[in-house]
Amino acid sequence: MVAATRVFAARMAGLPVFGPDGESIGRVRDVVAGLSIGRRPPRVLGVVVELPAHRGIFVPMLRVTRIEPNAVTLATGSVNLRQFHQRPNELLVLGQLLDARVTIDASGAPAVLVDVAMEQTRTRDWQLSKLAVRERTGRLGRRGPTQVLDWDQVTGLEFAEVTGRPQGVQQLLAMFDTMRAVDVASTLHDLPTKRRYEVAEALDDERLADVVAELPEDDQKDLLRHLDEDRAADVLGAMSPDDAADLLAELSEVDKDRLLDLMAPEESAPVKRLLEYSSDTAGGLMTPEPVVVAPDATIAEALAMVRNPDLPVALSSLVFVCRPPSATPTGRYLGCVHIQRLLREPPSTLVAGALDTDLASLSPQDPLTEVTRYFAAYNLVCGPVLDDEEHLVGAVTVDDVLDHLLPEGWRESGLPEAEPNQPTDREAR
Repeated sequence: MVAATRVFAARMAGLPVFGPDGESIGRVRDVVAGLSIGRRPPRVLGVVVELPAHRGIFVPMLRVTRIEPNAVTLATGSVNLRQFHQRPNELLVLGQLLDARVTIDASGAPAVLVDVAMEQTRTRDWQLSKLAVRERTGRLGRRGPTQVLDWDQVTGLEFAEVTGRPQGVQQLLAMFDTMRAVDVASTLHDLPTKRRYEVAEALDDERLADVVAELPEDDQKDLLRHLDEDRAADVLGAMSPDDAADLLAELSEVDKDRLLDLMAPEESAPVKRLLEYSSDTAGGLMTPEPVVVAPDATIAEALAMVRNPDLPVALSSLVFVCRPPSATPTGRYLGCVHIQRLLREPPSTLVAGALDTDLASLSPQDPLTEVTRYFAAYNLVCGPVLDDEEHLVGAVTVDDVLDHLLPEGWRESGLPEAEPNQPTDREAR
């Protein structure tokens, strides 16, 4: 496949990045360009690559040997693992340039920047050479024509204008549509504060809730403070109760109580129950929304519940069988059915005939060390939490345990720093 010498940046988002021997490095998250002097096309400095551990690193363009429609290839598999941080003289092409409002010089027409082409020069450097812009017609629901212009044929892309002027987010949202919430959160974390707020305001409550749950704690609190109180309460209500409780526990008592009062009662009630427990106990770790069925439910009905695509994978590994009511705290807990057992039984069989009644349970007061030993001893990814009267009050999943076992700030730090024999500074650009 022939390597491209002109590439539109938006098409690079998400492309896999490989080393020279085909080893997988990560995926392209953004393109980094330097500030230009006057109206000269900016030089492309490198790309931000998302590693499998959701850590963004900088790879200089000097290390990029091929850009193809389906992949980017590097000259070496040895890369600097230090987390990418944007410098004052840099622009993120996808994060900061797309959706910028510009003016077409020839006609004076206002337009929106929808994509940027980067082109390799005769000196093998890359620069931002062409701009795909769409005229703003001012008519509701109508899009103006799109045209490709040279960098110096538009105005409005000076650094102060791009970073200070309100900016649309349509192109960013289009890219985020195909990304997992954790990847969107990682991208959002590295955006300048202004752009982060613009994206958060444009996301719907459900999507923003999923993304906020994956952000570092400081980013979570910052976004919550930026949103107006009603929107913040709606986002908390759309989060899983355990994630909402973890976030609210980090706020002041005044802010926490205010937001809980603004949430719908059916959404705030399970969150309030979780806040009664210490965050390092089974009660503080658990979700109050496990998969629960009555003993007269069939295997087919239980399988239909765990097929829900919105259900976390770990939570779908166990179906809990309880007397009514099925909402936590449930009636008397009878046992659980593992998903492997569900798959082996005839669909018309009752779940009561496939119960595991020997699996030990957790108490809400069990400390994190006890919960960790429980998961290790029973090789589980999900476990029941029962109160003193044998009612199911929730379930702990292994991902929540890992969140509390990993060092503080692990979402921001990702992988360890580069070893001493690896490059430790950005190579010459």
